[in-house]
Amino acid sequence: MPVALREVETTARPRQRRTRTRAISHLDALAVSSLKPHEYDLRPACLSLVCPSCRTWVPIHVAATSKAKAKLVAHHMETAGTEDPRRCPGGHRLVILDVDIERWWQRLEEGVSETDGRRSNRVTRKPKVAVAPAVTQILAPLLDAKAALKLYQAHRQGCAVCKQPGHVRCTDGVRLAHLYAHKQRNEPALRAVLTLREELAEQRVQGLGLLRELQWASTAASVRQADIQRVHDALEATLKQYGSELTVWERADLMSAITMLATKVEQLSR
Repeated sequence: MPVALREVETTARPRQRRTRTRAISHLDALAVSSLKPHEYDLRPACLSLVCPSCRTWVPIHVAATSKAKAKLVAHHMETAGTEDPRRCPGGHRLVILDVDIERWWQRLEEGVSETDGRRSNRVTRKPKVAVAPAVTQILAPLLDAKAALKLYQAHRQGCAVCKQPGHVRCTDGVRLAHLYAHKQRNEPALRAVLTLREELAEQRVQGLGLLRELQWASTAASVRQADIQRVHDALEATLKQYGSELTVWERADLMSAITMLATKVEQLSR
């Protein structure tokens, strides 16, 4: 080759990618028909399959000569960049291409169409976001007619649009004006309802008190009789202890207990 031509060719020529070894794996030849249709790709641009040893996609090398056999490219079992990678025993394994490309492609398309048919075509619409209420709408239940009028007057003094002549009002001004008119129109009826509710609540409390008194009056006699009987029993038990030999201090304590029980019997008997 002339020297001038060598100086012009400064880049390497593109070469066919092939495995530069005659090594063959000790494993049995792998028939492509024994794999599932989605575990191999027979298109000429990306001829590959899933290695049964490490379950990774590995290219299939087919030499240009007719005497050479197809086999898997040597590869590692770990992902790229792993320290101390190990070679997969499935490298250089012979591959038997016993599947028709057209038939394989037809089966793959049928499987994809069947899967698409099982998918739902229902459209999931986004939920509608509720519009946030205005400040005047939030404060409306808490205001009366006077408070609504003060709020409207304060807004007119600070709003540049509402200050203009000709009764021009902004959106908030219109809302406050309507709120004041509504409160002024409905305030008497609202006060009447609130007054009625207060009266009903008061009557309910009074009714509960009367009901409690009636219930207590129906059982007061039996309760009083049971209290008197219980005090009589305690007084008799105390009087039985009086005849035994007691010290001066024990006798004094016993007399005070008898006096207290007698006073209680007298109070319950009234």
